[in-house]
Amino acid sequence: MTPATLPEVWLRGPLPHMPALLQPLAHALLQAREEVTAALGQFPDELLAARPAGVASVGFHLRHLSGVLDRMQTYARHEPLSAEQFRYLAAEKDGPVTPSTPDTTTALVQRFQEAVEQMLHTLRTTPEVVLPEFRPVGRQALPSTVIGLLTHAAEHTTRHVGQLLVTARVAQAGRQGA
Repeated sequence: MTPATLPEVWLRGPLPHMPALLQPLAHALLQAREEVTAALGQFPDELLAARPAGVASVGFHLRHLSGVLDRMQTYARHEPLSAEQFRYLAAEKDGPVTPSTPDTTTALVQRFQEAVEQMLHTLRTTPEVVLPEFRPVGRQALPSTVIGLLTHAAEHTTRHVGQLLVTARVAQAGRQGA
């Protein structure tokens, strides 16, 4: 069976080696990864910056998805963001995130797939006992917890994937109609 013919990830059963309390987060991330990969397989690089009706571009969403997953893991580990993470954050809107590497759909999707895989590793290796522990977020040290950060990473991902999928369809339809 291919991902297109399988039921949604959450209906495929428990994931091996995933803590029970974190299964729903892992399912959401895997679903997001499958949907992005399927929807953007033939997405043209020249439309990555398109902003139909002024909405955020597909390129932004892909860069932002990877960045948020990385930042939430950093906070969950009780670490501050690095200078590299701040540079990435600053480049998310307009990209490319590294001047020597131009954005392509393939590269951005690959980066997102890798970010999801890294988050899955974090979920697998996070002991459930630490989930309620306090974690400060950002320069203002706003209060959260490990489970709050991990949950936010998954829900934020699903929200942006939904926006990305609509933007990609509208951008492609506008190109075909032009």
